[in-house]
Amino acid sequence: NIWRDGTRNCHTGLHNHRCFLPRGVCQRPRFEMLTPLNLKSKTWSLQMRLQSTTTASMSVLKQGGMPGKRTFKGPRTKQPSRTSQPSLEEDMMQCIAYATADQYHLPTLCHDLIAHGFVEIKEFPRDASNVLVMGTENAAKPYDSGTIFIFREGSVVFWNVEEKTVKTVMRILEQHEIQPYEVALVHWENEEISYTVGEGNSKLHRGIFLFNEELDYDHVVLEKFAFSNALSLSVKLAIWEVSLDNFVESIQSIPEMLKSGQRVKLSRAEVMQKIGELFSLRHCINLSSDLLITPDFYWDREDLEQLYDKTCQFLNINRRVKVVNEKLQHCTELTDLMRNHLSEKHSLRLEWMIVVLIAIEVMFELARVIF
Repeated sequence: NIWRDGTRNCHTGLHNHRCFLPRGVCQRPRFEMLTPLNLKSKTWSLQMRLQSTTTASMSVLKQGGMPGKRTFKGPRTKQPSRTSQPSLEEDMMQCIAYATADQYHLPTLCHDLIAHGFVEIKEFPRDASNVLVMGTENAAKPYDSGTIFIFREGSVVFWNVEEKTVKTVMRILEQHEIQPYEVALVHWENEEISYTVGEGNSKLHRGIFLFNEELDYDHVVLEKFAFSNALSLSVKLAIWEVSLDNFVESIQSIPEMLKSGQRVKLSRAEVMQKIGELFSLRHCINLSSDLLITPDFYWDREDLEQLYDKTCQFLNINRRVKVVNEKLQHCTELTDLMRNHLSEKHSLRLEWMIVVLIAIEVMFELARVIF
C-alpha cells in the first residue's frame, strides 16, 4: 500500500507540473521509475554482489591469509626413518634394531642372558667376534624362531621376538652398557623392517627382507647377521647425527655474533672442550666404525656381502655419512677460527704486558739518572 500511494503521488505531481508549462516546452523527464518489481531486482543483484565479494575474501583468507602476504611453513621435525610401517600381514614378522650405548661388555652380558633363560648360538664363524648371537623360545609368530644379535659397538637387533621379551633384554643390557644413551633417544632412533620366509633367493625387496625357506638354519642365521650388521650401523649413525645436531645448535650463535661485531663470550677452556667433542665424534664415525669400508667378514662371502651392501644402500648410509662429514668439516673450520681468535687475543695481551714492563723499566732508568 505504501508503494502504491507513493507511486500515485509521484504521477500526480508530475501531471500537475506539466500542466503549468506551455505546450512543446516541457519534455518528458528521462529517468527510470522505481517500481516495486524494479527495486526488488536491484536489491537482489546488490545482495548477490556482496555475497560473491564476501565469498572471494573468505577463500583468499583460507588459502593464504591476507592477500599479498606469504604464509610460513611450520618447523621441520626430525622423524625416524621408518616409523609408519604398514600393518603386518599374517606371515610377516618384524625385525627391530636399537642403539643403546657406546659399547657392551659381551662376556658378562652372555652369562647374564644365559641365566635368564636365553640360549647362545655357538655355531657361528669365529671371525665375527664383535657379535653375540642369542636364541629365545618367546617368538612373536610361529613361522620363525626368535633370534637376537648383540653387537659390541652398543647396538642390538631383534628378529621375531615378542615385545615382553624385548623389554626384558633391554633391562638386562642396561647393566652391561658403557656410556649409555638417553632412553627416549634410543626408542626414537630405531629401525623397523618386516621380513618373511618364502621361495627364491634371500634378498631385500621393496623394504622387506625375504628369506629362502629351503636354506638350513645356520645359513639363515648368517644372512640375518648380514642384515643386522647394516641395521646396527644405521641406528648408530642416527645417534651420532643427533649428537652432531646438538653440537651445531650449541655453536649456532657464534657466526651471527662475529657478523654483527659482538664479542664472543667463550673462554679458551670452553673452545678446547668444543674441539674435543668434535674430534671425538669424528673419530667415532670415521675411524672406530665400519661406515666407510666393508667389514673383513664379507671378503670371502660374496652372497652375504651383497645382502649387506643392498641393505646399506636402502638405509642411505653412504649418503648420510657424506653429509655428516661435510657438517663436521664446517664445524672444524669454525672451531679453528675461534681458537685462532683466542690465540691472537692472548698474544696481543702478552705484547701489551711486555710494552708496559719496558715502559716501567725506562721510567726507573730515567728516575735513576735524574735523581
